[in-house]
Amino acid sequence: MENTRIKQVMSAVFEVPVKFIVEDSSTDNIENWDSLRHLNLILALEEEFDVSIPDEEVGNLVNYKLIELIINDLVK
Repeated sequence: MENTRIKQVMSAVFEVPVKFIVEDSSTDNIENWDSLRHLNLILALEEEFDVSIPDEEVGNLVNYKLIELIINDLVK
């Protein structure tokens, strides 16, 4: 169920409907995805999943699929 929660977090941070958060959602096609919202996304994901995203992974969180992979790895 992490994928639904990830989509809800992304939807809230980027102020877009959940239905627009899809497999290929990324910095390229979400207009509101700027550096400030990227930081807000990191904080929101950490809070939602009670994890700490390693600094070296922060720059990799540039699309839904990578976010899903990293979060799923951290919550195991």
